[in-house]
Amino acid sequence: MPEISRLSGYRDWIDLDFVERERTPEPAMALGIQSYVAGLSLSNTVELLASLGVDWSRKAIHDWVQKADLQPESAQSPNQVALDETVIRINDQQFWLYAAADLQTNDLLHVRVFSTTTTAITEIFLRELRQNHDVENAVFPVDGAQHLQTALQRAGLRFQMCRHGNRNAVEWIFRELKGRTSSFSNCFSHAEPKTAETWLQTFARWHNAAN
Repeated sequence: MPEISRLSGYRDWIDLDFVERERTPEPAMALGIQSYVAGLSLSNTVELLASLGVDWSRKAIHDWVQKADLQPESAQSPNQVALDETVIRINDQQFWLYAAADLQTNDLLHVRVFSTTTTAITEIFLRELRQNHDVENAVFPVDGAQHLQTALQRAGLRFQMCRHGNRNAVEWIFRELKGRTSSFSNCFSHAEPKTAETWLQTFARWHNAAN
């Protein structure tokens, strides 16, 4: 089980507006969502809630995360933004997880999952990032990936080559994320890409609140 510290802290970041006629008390639902995203498996989350007198299935907890549809908070104004991508597997197929992180706070600003990685896909990601955050004056440290540089240049966003240093922040976040998904062996089984993406976006919201 993860360290208790991963499960502690406020849960105000969990918006339960989706709840209509759920029989489970909202504090228990919030604990279930936080525990699952913070590193507990669905089975262990069920056991945790059962110890508190809340009897729900693995599917119910999974559905809470999907229905809540939590996203990183918008309207941030970062000075430096790390943009990167990493490979994940969903049902034994390869997908690309795109993420943008504020280098001063290590907060995840935007997270998406795509079936491929191209300049056009990166442009879509950047367009969504700009819709959610003020990054017009931000600097994007990038590595040698040409499609990242080209997309940033087409978007009129400033970037600088940086193979080490500040870029380590987003790489650390990716390692942290893969550690949290170790119960999936970094692979989401029996899941649709959108389902995996929703979990990862919820992870981003939790990461920012716990950061």
